[in-house]
Amino acid sequence: MPSMLIFEKEMIRINPKNTTRLEVSTTQGRSWTTRYSGTSCGNFNDLADNGKEILATTSNGLFISKIMEEVGQKEVKIGIYPIFLIA
Repeated sequence: MPSMLIFEKEMIRINPKNTTRLEVSTTQGRSWTTRYSGTSCGNFNDLADNGKEILATTSNGLFISKIMEEVGQKEVKIGIYPIFLIA
């Protein structure tokens, strides 16, 4: 699994200097914006495109992304937050 992938129209990567941070680019990698930053997930190791969501392996286990439409947001936004632990 890669530390960077293309999901929908976004490039998503694990920050190379801070592996507790995930970043997104809509400019083909010319600029990056933090999408998730926190310590509850641990350090990100790998990312995988699972169709409608992104799977992330971390030092604290396996996490899954949610599409904002599924969590009740009016605007449809494909994102990698919130991230929840899979039991």
